[in-house]
Amino acid sequence: MDDLAFIWAGLIAFAVLAYVLFDGFDLGVGILFPWLESEEDRDQAMNSVAPVWDGNETWLVLGGGGLLAAFPVAYSIALTALYAPLTAMLLALVFRGVAFEFRWRASHKRAWDWAFAGGSTLAAFAQGIALGALVQGIAVSGRSYAGGWWDWLTPFSIVTGVALVIGYALLGSTWLIMKTRFGLQQRAYRAAWITGLGTLALIGVVSLWTPLMNPQYMARWFSWPAIVYTAPVPLLVALAAFVLLDGLRRQREAAPFLASLALFVLCFIGLGISFYPYIVPPSLTIWAAAAPDSSLAFLLVGAGILIPLILAYTAWSYWVFRGKVDPAAGYH
Repeated sequence: MDDLAFIWAGLIAFAVLAYVLFDGFDLGVGILFPWLESEEDRDQAMNSVAPVWDGNETWLVLGGGGLLAAFPVAYSIALTALYAPLTAMLLALVFRGVAFEFRWRASHKRAWDWAFAGGSTLAAFAQGIALGALVQGIAVSGRSYAGGWWDWLTPFSIVTGVALVIGYALLGSTWLIMKTRFGLQQRAYRAAWITGLGTLALIGVVSLWTPLMNPQYMARWFSWPAIVYTAPVPLLVALAAFVLLDGLRRQREAAPFLASLALFVLCFIGLGISFYPYIVPPSLTIWAAAAPDSSLAFLLVGAGILIPLILAYTAWSYWVFRGKVDPAAGYH
């Protein structure tokens, strides 16, 4: 069972990371909507994500469903502790999806532009709030949530919420750099400078604040010999930051987006280093929260079929819609 629980923890972590990477940039495009100067720019930005945005959210369903099936205790505790931000996130995603579809059919698009931007921003902020609440720790008694209604709302969780909004905006701006031309691309370069510097600053703030939340985090990052194994992560973050800023300075198209993705991957690895072996810090481990061995084995067969299919479809869709977006006709 230990091995099966560990495998399932890895699969759920992979699904969450895939959601952040794939849906992060199209949420970021929505966050940037109020700063796009013309309706043509907003049309072009939306066209750049139109073929893939709904498929990106498949990973959120997979991660949430996998958590419920493989770690039901963790699911019940986390959902109880984070009802408010998770409900806000889901409602924002629904509102954003409705705005995405209705905007194309509306005679006056501006209201739906704001709806799309508001839904994207609220979804990102709620995800960051939930992440911050999880990092700071959830009170557990036995196998139940033991905290209060407002435990998720703290200065730390607000900072992580803001950090994720700005980070997603960085992904969105670098995506537009890669997928558009001319005026919109130049505006995306300017947005990427602002959001890139903001993201790097907030990564520093959150990274220094996180070890103060839990003695285990402090020991994992700063005690000897653990620091030998964790030191490469901040060094790689610095390298990714250099590639991002150098790519923006040289006005390269793909490098800033890839560097932004690398920053998110490295931050996710950092969270994994801090959390392990807990699935709900600071007290519920992966193995204590896992479903029975027979259930994990049965679910793993389905996951072994489903996940490669999703990956294949995702790769195919991004290949089909590769290249630049035409301002008038979308993808060719």
